[in-house]
Amino acid sequence: MENSHRYFCNRDCRYFPCHPGADAAAFNCLFCFCPLYFLENCGGDCVLRHGVKDCTPCLRPHRPEGYDEILARLREEAGKRRHEAGGA
Repeated sequence: MENSHRYFCNRDCRYFPCHPGADAAAFNCLFCFCPLYFLENCGGDCVLRHGVKDCTPCLRPHRPEGYDEILARLREEAGKRRHEAGGA
């Protein structure tokens, strides 16, 4: 894939690819730090280790389609919070 606002691959990163078993040819680095990390149930394949979320096994934000999935979830969470605050 070509680098764009939806996909970015940084093959020069010293950690690339930073997840074991990842497909380096289609690895999306755009969400190097997952924006869903703050959610208790983020929908990814994380593991809790001593109360800390370890996202090493999760490839969700790094798949080419991850951009759309992450943005959809962020919109969903924003809608929930707006509703809880009494907004439209």
